[in-house]
Amino acid sequence: MASQAPNLECRMYEARYPEVDMAVMIQVKNIADMGAYVSLLEYNNIEGMILFSELSRRRIRSVSSLIKVGRIEPVMVLRVDKEKGYIDLSKRRVSEEDIQACEERYNKSKLVHSIMRHVGETLGIDLEDLYVNIGWPLYRKYGHAFEAFKIVVTDPDSVLSTLTREVKEVGPDGQEVTKVVPAVSEEIKESLVKNIRRRMTPQPLKIRADIEMKCFQFDGVLHIKDAMRKAEAVGNNDCPVKIKLVAPPLYVLTTQTLDKEQGISVLSNAIVACTQEIEHHKGKLTVKEAPRVVSERDDKLLAEHMSKLRQENEEVSGDEGSEEEEDTGMGEVNIDGGPAILD
Repeated sequence: MASQAPNLECRMYEARYPEVDMAVMIQVKNIADMGAYVSLLEYNNIEGMILFSELSRRRIRSVSSLIKVGRIEPVMVLRVDKEKGYIDLSKRRVSEEDIQACEERYNKSKLVHSIMRHVGETLGIDLEDLYVNIGWPLYRKYGHAFEAFKIVVTDPDSVLSTLTREVKEVGPDGQEVTKVVPAVSEEIKESLVKNIRRRMTPQPLKIRADIEMKCFQFDGVLHIKDAMRKAEAVGNNDCPVKIKLVAPPLYVLTTQTLDKEQGISVLSNAIVACTQEIEHHKGKLTVKEAPRVVSERDDKLLAEHMSKLRQENEEVSGDEGSEEEEDTGMGEVNIDGGPAILD
């Protein structure tokens, strides 16, 4: 007989209802005659309502421009009737500061919730039991369970071994006694740590800058190679700098790092070093795109662009009959010492 599936529905916080004057994250479910019915995402989707009079401080000309079904956004709690389950909300009274704080809290809570839910689903444990024994005690101790999970990434025992729970047992004399036992079993600990590390271990950011570099002097290619070496020399173990040709005269500088500000600073310094070297030989460097974080999609688009250019170059290289070639000093450059292929 199959075991009963665990209940994976649970609010994110210990309190069943939000406090008045608190910003909460909602999703609009439907729009009625008086206002909009919404779900409070952090409180297991309990229902709340935003009256049309609480949508905007200005005169409402079009409700659809202010609120749409499916939209997720922060709103302010006006009233909570715990007996009847009524929650009145306001969109017009939430400030920019409230919105920012609510979004930051919700994003952290959503990640914690996702990890806890996956552990419950994997081990067949009710999600609320995990919150009672692990999640909510961590919220109380660390302000937010997300902060505790960050520590778990490198030192799980310092966080999880401190959690305990009370169990009632019947002693040898037939009397019921209360015992304090660890709240986290080895099985739960293993699954929890595995999921936290998978979801919260920092991933290196890729920083990229796009430049144009030209040198029309004699041995211009060699001068460009020297400038590229100067740029790469600025890198370090934490932020190694690489520079490669896209197509004459366009080059890209890249680095990978966990520290965004450090990565941008290192690439900026690399551009300065490269500029000084090429200008020393009467060349020119122009920054087309300043150092910034790029995504996998950006990398893919660059790779596709470079592949297309290589293909075009191969087709052009088959054309013969040019009586003279112009050395622009902007050809493909191999700074490791191999031959330079002029365009």
